[in-house]
Amino acid sequence: MSEQATPVAPQRLPGINTIRMGAPVEWLAAGWRDFLAAPGISLLYGSVLAAISAGIFWVLYSTGSASWFYVLLGGFLIVGPMLGMGLYAMARSLASGEKPTLLDVIWVKDAARKDQLLLGLLMVFLYFLWTRIAQVIYALSTWRILKGRAEFLHFVLAEPGGQMMILMGLVTGGVVAFCNYSLAVVAAPMLLDRRYDVFMALATSVRAVNRNFFPMLFWAFLIVFLTLIGISMAFIGLAVVFPVVGMASWHAYRALVQS
Repeated sequence: MSEQATPVAPQRLPGINTIRMGAPVEWLAAGWRDFLAAPGISLLYGSVLAAISAGIFWVLYSTGSASWFYVLLGGFLIVGPMLGMGLYAMARSLASGEKPTLLDVIWVKDAARKDQLLLGLLMVFLYFLWTRIAQVIYALSTWRILKGRAEFLHFVLAEPGGQMMILMGLVTGGVVAFCNYSLAVVAAPMLLDRRYDVFMALATSVRAVNRNFFPMLFWAFLIVFLTLIGISMAFIGLAVVFPVVGMASWHAYRALVQS
């Protein structure tokens, strides 16, 4: 049996809708409804990611490298859109009245193509860029090698160089994260629509953020805020936060991009 042909890509980029400031809250509500509609698969998906995150933090903490967790947290926010492809597919199935299965979520056929790989490579490139920036900021902030958690915390909290390091890290990390967010917030779920390639998806994502800057800035804030809440609950909260935010991202794409 021959594989189904990919639909011909449109000649023009899709139109972008203008959304209200409160639209991100509505997306979260829709993501929560989807979570309740398929709680078993959602919790399993989120629990796996929460367990991986907790395991990484435990390894860093036990080896005295807990300070690197903040760099990895920034990386998580950067590559997070790529980890949600199964959740986008689940939200799409629920919106069309279908019942998603675990296999449909684990293996998303519409995302298994080179455009998905290209977007993933871009996200990984931005993550490594952020780690290199973090290393440069650390090197410019102190000539010492900080050994142990106590010494690092004293440097960050009590010394001007450490405080400046944190400030510079937050600013540069925020810029890199927002650039990534602008590229991926619409592009990642949009790639489930096989009519569009990765370049059209990236351009559409940037246009959506540019046209709705303040609502999309609010959406970015909600994503970061909920992620931090999930982490603060010993990572257990991520088992719920990640699937809800992931499925809400599909509703964000559908609200922003004209069919």
